[in-house]
Amino acid sequence: MGKSTQIHYTKSTVEVFYNHERIASHQRNPAMGIYITNKNHLSSTHKAYTEWSPSYFEKKAAKHGVHVVACIQGVISNSIYPEIAYKRAMGIIQLHRTYSSERLNNACKRAVEAGAFSYKRIQNILKNNLDKEGTVEQMQASNTPHIPTHENLHGASAYK
Repeated sequence: MGKSTQIHYTKSTVEVFYNHERIASHQRNPAMGIYITNKNHLSSTHKAYTEWSPSYFEKKAAKHGVHVVACIQGVISNSIYPEIAYKRAMGIIQLHRTYSSERLNNACKRAVEAGAFSYKRIQNILKNNLDKEGTVEQMQASNTPHIPTHENLHGASAYK
């Protein structure tokens, strides 16, 4: 770590050299987005990442509710490569630490209804307590106006 190395690669192999001595050799996968990982070359902190898969995140999300699962599935399916979505999925799942599983599930329900599968969207729903309000359909069904009544409200006739 922290040392300069030389990389030599061909269509099938990647080799790493330090002081003109080969210290690692890896097989290369020609398919775009498919990784070949030698687990022996990973640090102990990175070895845990090799367990990550869509089903791994679905199991983690299931502890917090069906809407969290649906949201995680949306995050992963909307990503070109699932590996890129894993950190986003982990971030969404970990929002339960700050806001609780129930609130996370409610926020994910709103996000799923809106088709907004992103960490930032769900975090904003939670920050602004939108998960505590009813869904858009519930608010429309109750015929409750979204603007509170007050003396400065004027109807269409005031603008003729």
